[in-house]
Amino acid sequence: MRSCAECGCPEYGGAPGCARCRALLDGLVEEGWRAFLRREFGRAEPSPEEETAIAGMVAEEPDRHDWRVVDAALDRLTCAGCGSRLGRGPRGCPPCDLADGFRYSAIETDRPGVPPGNEHAVRVGVSVVRAAHRQSPHAVLGWRAGLPALLEGFLPTTTQAQAMRARINAGATYEELAEAYGDLSPG
Repeated sequence: MRSCAECGCPEYGGAPGCARCRALLDGLVEEGWRAFLRREFGRAEPSPEEETAIAGMVAEEPDRHDWRVVDAALDRLTCAGCGSRLGRGPRGCPPCDLADGFRYSAIETDRPGVPPGNEHAVRVGVSVVRAAHRQSPHAVLGWRAGLPALLEGFLPTTTQAQAMRARINAGATYEELAEAYGDLSPG
């Protein structure tokens, strides 16, 4: 795993606090959105009005689109309840809570060469870390530590995941968890 030049964590693992790691995570979502626009509409940069209309269409049918496309669409829509990006406002905001729940009905296609289920783990990790304020500190810690290994194609067994959760509950630090994931990951 490569280390982030800005924070020293494995790349992606410093988000949300590290601007570079956060930009890498956002880039995963943006790459999917731009590819979708090119494939479906013939260009990656529609007008702002067109892009908002497309995002609204995607958000209304999340089960018909890849998760990266759905997450990017939600990023482009403003919540009528709280004014945040749709699905990323505070817990308890009804429109954000609804959008955040529906995001998980999106399509998750495993990348070539990764174990089945890896893409689901990646998508949950990206979602948790990108909206860390909506999650428990333990959840954010666990996904921050594990996401770099997941993005390299690692998928923990149930026993390994439970052991990591027990370490988190026992007070493990990010550094300890990142090292443990590094030891488990073949990358």
